[in-house]
Amino acid sequence: MQAIHLAKQYTTQQSQLAVLEDISFEIADGELVCLVGPSGCGKSTLLRLLAGLLLPERGEVRLHGQPLLAPSPEIGLVFQKANLMPWRTVFDNVILPLQIQHLSLAEATLRVNHALSMVGLSEFATSYPRELSGGMEQRVALARALVYDPQILLLDEPFGALDALTRERLNQELLRLWTATEPHKTIIMVTHDVNEAVLLADRVLVLSQRPARLAALIPIPLPRPRSSALFYDPQFGALANQVRQAIR
Repeated sequence: MQAIHLAKQYTTQQSQLAVLEDISFEIADGELVCLVGPSGCGKSTLLRLLAGLLLPERGEVRLHGQPLLAPSPEIGLVFQKANLMPWRTVFDNVILPLQIQHLSLAEATLRVNHALSMVGLSEFATSYPRELSGGMEQRVALARALVYDPQILLLDEPFGALDALTRERLNQELLRLWTATEPHKTIIMVTHDVNEAVLLADRVLVLSQRPARLAALIPIPLPRPRSSALFYDPQFGALANQVRQAIR
């Protein structure tokens, strides 16, 4: 996936609000990248451009070398809010994208069961969202994004509203899922948490204040597998400090 000289602005009643300005980068297949920057700088807008949900004023997003002009089945998207339908069970929430694609019930059922197994929720298939914790709801949202086996996962602060311990567990779940899939899925994740970004990513992309430009692209050469024990490692601390300095 490539972003080439992306620029995006919104029209307000008074003026044009420039959000992104001349952003270019390339994400390799199977790479796990985290996107950080000051609050309100346009991280979520950039993710929506990468998903094909928005079109830029200038520049383009390319997928397999071709301009991305609309959402693609190769791209899955998970937002900060799980946005589950409260009247549908876990199984029925996850199967929804496959129903929209008119997949046969037999094939859809196999895919849903596999996706729920991947996120550790097989035994909650018949539960309703009101019966789940916040962390479990986010795992259902992740299963819904995984169910049609997208090549690329875009995650917009999926764990941002959760408590620290639940967030830490789900970071490990995400790393486990990414490691377990062969070939690895390409993951681009927006986060406000610098430690989370350094723990997860192969590279961290740092955006500047709005109108955002690419302020830094920082490789994270920490060995894998990784765990939260790395938080106390001097190399981890130095990398986290480098990311913080780039945000400032």
